[in-house]
Amino acid sequence: MSSSNLIQDIINGLLLGGLYALIAIGYTMVYGILRLINFAHGDILMWGVYFALYAVVALSMPWWIAFVIGIALAGLLGFTVEKVAYKPLRSAPRISSLITAIGMSFFLESLAVVVWGGIPKSFNIYPKFFNRTLIFGHVRIQMLTFFILGVTFILLLAVLWLLYRTNTGTAMRAIATDIPTTSLMGANVNNIISLTFIIGSMLAATSGIMWAMRYPQVQPYMGFVPGMKAFIAAVIGGIGSVPGALVGGFLLGMTEIIVVGLFPNLAGYRDAFAYVILIVLLMFRPTGIFRVYSEQKV
Repeated sequence: MSSSNLIQDIINGLLLGGLYALIAIGYTMVYGILRLINFAHGDILMWGVYFALYAVVALSMPWWIAFVIGIALAGLLGFTVEKVAYKPLRSAPRISSLITAIGMSFFLESLAVVVWGGIPKSFNIYPKFFNRTLIFGHVRIQMLTFFILGVTFILLLAVLWLLYRTNTGTAMRAIATDIPTTSLMGANVNNIISLTFIIGSMLAATSGIMWAMRYPQVQPYMGFVPGMKAFIAAVIGGIGSVPGALVGGFLLGMTEIIVVGLFPNLAGYRDAFAYVILIVLLMFRPTGIFRVYSEQKV
């Protein structure tokens, strides 16, 4: 592999890894607080993309306003899912919450087929400026790449600031450790849990919109693959650890792109790499890269 090809692969890997990381943060925050793997997370991503698409197509809104509305409505959807499906089961056995999460995923996918239709739709609703390509020697970078990487890193920094520099973040990390004690200390546990779902859902929708900008096709099952990849990224990093989700997302994205660059004949098995990495990791380090010793660590 030439140096220019390697640089191109690194850029593409950072781009893909950043999208995985944004989705993985939602998984790991919810798991950290409730020990719940929200399998509907990828489907909330899909709904956020549809909200943005139809805000432009049906309501003729500017693309940037439509994106904001799609992200906000995805946050509202995440809030609703938490209140309707998960809150009544907080005291139930873990298996009940897991089954509910899987059922909610199927429900959101099937409802999307009914509401939006099963035929894939184009997502070319953003300015053509993003499709311009800058050429540096043999390296080609779309303007869209700069936009996605910029948004991704800003949001990642914002999440870390929220968790480690605000009272709300302190409450989130306290609830992750001990919900009853945190409640006795005056924190509104229900509001913090709802806020966690809202933030995770908004991050997923943001990543989903940028995913659709990168791969401009929308369909009701589009959230499954990035959702599963992000879940694997969260496990790789150490599910329950936000820094672990960041590292796991970028590591998974870089691995997928670079391995295909080194061995082009394996391009058809690209999705399988994530599952192979997961199996190997669970065999030798099941706690992930960021080993979580306590009951939980956000």
